Amino acid sequence: MNRRTLLSSCAGLAAAMISGPLAPVAAARPRQPEPVRFRLPAPNGPYPLGTIALHLVDTARPDPWVPSRPCRELMISIWYPARGRTAGPTRPAVPWMPQAAADRYLSLLGLPPGLVRLGGTHGHEGAPVGGPPGPLPVVLYSPGADASRSFGTGIVEDLASHGFVVVTVDHTYDAAAVAFPGGRVETNPLGGISDYAKALAVRTDDIRFVLDRLAVLRSGGHPGVCRTPLPTGLRGALDLRRVGMLGHSLGGATTAATMLTDGRITAGASLDGGAAGPVVDAGLDRPFLVVDTPGKGGMESNPALRAFWSHLRGWRLHLTVRGAAHQSFGDDVLILPLIAPLLGISPPELEEEVGTIPGHRAQAFQRAYPRAFFDLHLRDRGRLLDGPSPGFPEVDYAR
Repeated sequence: MNRRTLLSSCAGLAAAMISGPLAPVAAARPRQPEPVRFRLPAPNGPYPLGTIALHLVDTARPDPWVPSRPCRELMISIWYPARGRTAGPTRPAVPWMPQAAADRYLSLLGLPPGLVRLGGTHGHEGAPVGGPPGPLPVVLYSPGADASRSFGTGIVEDLASHGFVVVTVDHTYDAAAVAFPGGRVETNPLGGISDYAKALAVRTDDIRFVLDRLAVLRSGGHPGVCRTPLPTGLRGALDLRRVGMLGHSLGGATTAATMLTDGRITAGASLDGGAAGPVVDAGLDRPFLVVDTPGKGGMESNPALRAFWSHLRGWRLHLTVRGAAHQSFGDDVLILPLIAPLLGISPPELEEEVGTIPGHRAQAFQRAYPRAFFDLHLRDRGRLLDGPSPGFPEVDYAR
């Protein structure tokens, strides 16, 4: 079952909503079930978090998915270490997904309002930049097909709490639901991605455009169209000479494809993502981390990924996480077990999605290994990737 199937899977939903016997005749309505609540565990870095969402418009590019849109529009979030105490009524923690997008996403799943509460993050909106002396290395994040930039928040928060600036990208009309300023929400017009070659090309252009806008920000301009007030210190926090990229699934393939066409990205990591397009045979001469699972789509069963691996000419590492499955590499590993009963997803189907690895161990991997990779290649420090670690016995190494 892939994410697209999950979005349309409503079997058993009605039964899941009946939580107990009917009330007396005077109030003859089923009792409302307690909402399912999701909240990410706190990141473990030394710095509090700030974040800002920005609306970008590429006026040079008509939207490739919706011809009636004359320009390509994107939403991004920038996450960063914040200064001192950031909590308070003027700096609220942002929600895990913007409310308008969350409502649409849950409705696409067939879940009625109020049954699932996706909770907040640990990032405070517009907080002043703090953390270590800047400028700081930058990491771009691209989610899987049909997914939102929110689905990598656990990884993103951890990186930012350790002194990285992280930019997450919603690929509009590829993502299930994207909320723009003013409450407009755009969804995938086809209900899911079917043309992956086109999606990969569109995403590559998206990432390159985001890099262009980050350069505008670094040079003193405003990257967005709504002139959202920028956090104090953000411009000086970006070190665009040290840029990494990370992606899950199609986002991992996007990472490799973008690195081939754009030398601004120093190092890339793919979380259970394949490889497609010219980069398969061309390879890369910069550091690349391949993470996969023992199941379908991994190195053992994916000839294109094996060919890509064989053509990597720089530093490379292949990690396999035993017990993991495709949705073990993002916040899905925590969300799906919560909502599976509401969607009628059986335990075997759920295991196919998130594997047998405990959620806290999947989260531990997500927080330790991407950070170790970017520490090594953007900050020249750290030894976790030297070889197998007793702290992560489920991780197998291959050079």
